[in-house]
Amino acid sequence: MKEIEELINNTEKYNKAVVQKSFKSKKNTVAYVTLNKKSRVIKWFVPGLKKSMITEYSILKKGSAKLNIPTVYEIDEKNNVITTQYIIGENLCDIINDKNTSIDEKQRLILLLADWYIKFHNFFKKDDRFTIQGDSTLRNFIFADNIWGVDFEESRIGKPVEDIAGICSSLLTTDPIFTKEKFQLCKLFIDSYIKQAPGRILKINNEIAYALLEKIQWRPEQEDMLRKYCKKIKIYGL
Repeated sequence: MKEIEELINNTEKYNKAVVQKSFKSKKNTVAYVTLNKKSRVIKWFVPGLKKSMITEYSILKKGSAKLNIPTVYEIDEKNNVITTQYIIGENLCDIINDKNTSIDEKQRLILLLADWYIKFHNFFKKDDRFTIQGDSTLRNFIFADNIWGVDFEESRIGKPVEDIAGICSSLLTTDPIFTKEKFQLCKLFIDSYIKQAPGRILKINNEIAYALLEKIQWRPEQEDMLRKYCKKIKIYGL
């Protein structure tokens, strides 16, 4: 919170914004603010990530009219900021990992998430090339009236299976980790996507295993466990 307040106070254009809430971000500074009596999300990109800022702006600008992603109001290249709509809802990661959320509700949300990815991948498909979300984690989704996706700075041309594997990896490694229920939710998610887009998702077990290995850089203390399940999934699948 202190970091975002310092940024606002030191930037004339935003110094009248009132910080309501800050959000977790690996690289940048993101906050929900009220600015000129309007609810907004302001995202400051660190120096050197201008390309990521332009990528996110492009995805939001093109997709917000058709997809459940926030409306983007402005790109401020001078201050490395984009300003977007604030989605009122609850983070999907928190709902899925809440012990008080029923299994039926978790399954319903996972099916909605599969639908979101189908629509996203189909919308940005051009010939045989797909644009993927890139940073596909449960934390990048909000549940309001439906599933809403946020955070597209790592979007790029890629394979849809990368997004699907990323979500499975996120499911399996958020607390509680590697439970039977989490594996079942992964299977439901994959099956729902494949049913709507046959033949699009290939070598999913290898992709999930790779996504688990990528998490080691962020969770070195869990390296042994991540490698253990990586090996199991590659050999036996989910």
